[in-house]
Amino acid sequence: MVSLTAKTVAYIDGSAYEMEPGDTILKFVDRHVGRGHVPTLCDAPQLEPYGACRVCSVEIALTADGPRRVVASCHTPLTENLHIFTESKNVRDLRRNIVELVLTDHPLDCLTCEVNGNCELQTVAAKVGIRKVRYPEGKNHLDRTKDLSHPYMTSDLSKCINCSRCVRACDEVQGQMVLSMHGRGFNARIIKGLDTSFAESDCVSCGACAQACPTSAISDVHQSKAIEATDSTRTVCTYCGVGCNLEVKTKGNEVLGITAPVGAEVNNAHTCLKGRYAFKFYNHPDRLRKPLVRYNGHFEEVSWDEAYDYIAKRLGEIKTQHGPDAIAGISSARCTNEENYLMQKFIRAVIGTNNIDCCARVCHSPTAFGMQKSFGTGAATNSVVDLQYTDCILIIGANPTEGHPVTGAKIKQRLMKGVTGIVIDPRRIELVPYAKHHLQLRPGTNVALLNMFAYYIWEAGLVDREFIEKRCENWADFENGLRSLDLDELERIHGVDREQVKAAALDYARAEAAMEFHGLGVTEHSQGAKTVMLIANLAMMTGNIGRPGCGVNPLRGQNNVQGAADMGCQPHQGAGYMPVDDPQWHETYEKFYGMPVSDEIGYKIPQMFEAAREGKLKALWLMGEDVVQTDPNSEAVKEAMNALDFLVVQEIFMTETAQYADVVLPAASFLEKSGTFTNAERRVQRVQAAVEPLPGTKPDGQILVEIMNRMGYPQPDYTPEGMLAEIAQIVPFFKGATWDGLGDNGKQWPIQEGNVGTAIMHVGQFKRGLGKFHFFPFRESEELVAHGKEFPFILTTGRLLEHYNCGTMTRRTGNGRIVTKDVLAVNPADAARKGIEDGDHVRIVSARGEVILEAQVTDEVKPGVVFTTFHFPEHLVNNVTSDVHCDDTLCPEYKITAVDIEKVLDEPGRQVHSSRIVPAEVFAK
Repeated sequence: MVSLTAKTVAYIDGSAYEMEPGDTILKFVDRHVGRGHVPTLCDAPQLEPYGACRVCSVEIALTADGPRRVVASCHTPLTENLHIFTESKNVRDLRRNIVELVLTDHPLDCLTCEVNGNCELQTVAAKVGIRKVRYPEGKNHLDRTKDLSHPYMTSDLSKCINCSRCVRACDEVQGQMVLSMHGRGFNARIIKGLDTSFAESDCVSCGACAQACPTSAISDVHQSKAIEATDSTRTVCTYCGVGCNLEVKTKGNEVLGITAPVGAEVNNAHTCLKGRYAFKFYNHPDRLRKPLVRYNGHFEEVSWDEAYDYIAKRLGEIKTQHGPDAIAGISSARCTNEENYLMQKFIRAVIGTNNIDCCARVCHSPTAFGMQKSFGTGAATNSVVDLQYTDCILIIGANPTEGHPVTGAKIKQRLMKGVTGIVIDPRRIELVPYAKHHLQLRPGTNVALLNMFAYYIWEAGLVDREFIEKRCENWADFENGLRSLDLDELERIHGVDREQVKAAALDYARAEAAMEFHGLGVTEHSQGAKTVMLIANLAMMTGNIGRPGCGVNPLRGQNNVQGAADMGCQPHQGAGYMPVDDPQWHETYEKFYGMPVSDEIGYKIPQMFEAAREGKLKALWLMGEDVVQTDPNSEAVKEAMNALDFLVVQEIFMTETAQYADVVLPAASFLEKSGTFTNAERRVQRVQAAVEPLPGTKPDGQILVEIMNRMGYPQPDYTPEGMLAEIAQIVPFFKGATWDGLGDNGKQWPIQEGNVGTAIMHVGQFKRGLGKFHFFPFRESEELVAHGKEFPFILTTGRLLEHYNCGTMTRRTGNGRIVTKDVLAVNPADAARKGIEDGDHVRIVSARGEVILEAQVTDEVKPGVVFTTFHFPEHLVNNVTSDVHCDDTLCPEYKITAVDIEKVLDEPGRQVHSSRIVPAEVFAK
């Protein structure tokens, strides 16, 4: 029992306990006595109180001896000095009677049920003391046919108890509204969509309903095996930058299933289909299991020692003959902070060059650059939890429900509850119907539209002058830039009615707190970094920085792209973002590493490829990056790979890039390694190995430690605790981080002594001192200037919910049955003009090459714009994409490619599956 000095209390079975604001009786009892002390059927901690089953009934009284009454504890608010009686005879009899009535309409086949031993109904029946049912056996009126149509989701609605937990999970957690209760009274039943199967419905396979279901009425294909698990390991998802926590269920060295932990700060009991279900790649037959060395043009399996000796010899020869700057490394956002730190340390301290980069170059390097220029740090200013405090959500160049599903679902929930939404995007994304404004601009015109957006805020006098005067600089130059704008010209450029832009701008500026999210539709442009600085202008001019519910918040694309940059995997900044050409920091790095390091800025990724083609770069080490498939202008990338004298690839599969390698090293997946990932809100979280690495494979960190030692650098053996401790000594904003101190939910950097995290950045003062305004005029993409007349369509690219970047992992799971190919979205007017129908094959041609995709005729894109994804190597969409780059960071302009399209006849024998879910037997073939 807690201390009661000057505390507000209530009583549970005679004992006093401290209350918290917003407590219901059930929440109060669960916190102090334990979940399950008061049994429930319709309640789940991730859902709003519902009060349907009444199994959670308790007696309450205003005094210990006063008159009592029975209430449902799940939705009854707690009041001061209330006396709660959880085990009176009245209550026990009532609960038992309710559960007996439920069981009369439930199959009594517990011993053969797939969730036997893991069924809440079974547990509650035992808790309330049911040994037999006193009522006559009823006829189960629900269809006993199992729905097995979906790769993951299953249902057997004869087990349903009509608690509506699945419906509420679909509504409250995911916001998909697929499940509903149909019929009345005894005929009430759960249906999917318009009473279809899971496969035919709009289900997005998040699994929230399966996790919420107290029986096996709605389940998934892994649940029956997952209940056999003997161990559970908490780790972090390997896919997007949301950083969902996962509970990995294992037995022996096999992963049986994954659930989302209740209470996880990032994703309370929620994750998408990739995090929950797309894990079977970890032991797929295609996994690399032996080091490979290319001898006489062919790969041969070798021992680790032979591979290391060969690598050390070849790198040593190249370094001696051509110097350290003839060698480069590309690190990976799929790897842990510790592994990325080791990779940049290997390149800098062992090789002796700053030729190190990572995939942040091709996604959010403009975010880091732009936000550093404006604020002093290149990371999110706020936390996702701030969505509950915001009055306006501005989404620019991002599709959160597809690319960042759990954050996207939270945004969607807030929009459905009336928060003002503004979407700036060339596509009509899923969030558009829930937003108040959709500014559907022409791709590549963000700068023009945001300048107009800022102009209307300034013109209306909605600028926070006090904030600007106290906390910012360069306002006068920016204001002069706004005065110079030609609104007629801007409207012509971006293609959105100026009154729409004005209305959205005024809603953003008038909000008490406005929160911005942006994605690759901002950064992957030639003016990407400039666009980020313009977004920062909007936040500063309205005072939306340094407090809850506002800020500038990039949606990081990959699980650890934030961390890879934090750890120094970039050619101009070392670990902690310190400039490598600054004499003071150069000396600091040399002393810390105990080796001479270069003070010259190295190659960025596009410069590496160019240097390879020119014969300047001789060797490249790639850790977990498939540049041939993911980087633009694939033919130019292949040319660079072929031009290298020596290529080392660490991978888990034989990727398109690995096929060009001289040495391939088989690495471990996220399920087989430990370390930390840093998510999009700067949250550093523990990744913990759930199973041992497959025989013959090694974690990337251990590979790097071993090659460093083989090449003469005494790097201690890899442990997550030890590596994090080393990082904390050199990265200022990790100073207080310790492995144990991170806890289950991690800490947001800067992490101060004592493992104290930082939820909101730039409170009171910007990291750079004063926030800086910038003005930039619009400039047309070089791609359109050079090729727009010959190729009149604009191709823009993105990704889908079901797959992750090049699909290396997800294509080897059930997700590969849900989405089987990349398709091309074409506006109906363009399709009619070109004679293209839905499902036709279309040739997409650019100045660099061509690909053939299936057409999807849709009004999600405007006339003149086409859209596709890049998940399938057989299509190799990046054969056509442009190698124009961001002016400031060399981030590729994936979002703008000048193309033309034409209908082509189907190739002989080529089959196109029209159904959304491919049958298992077809997928197997």
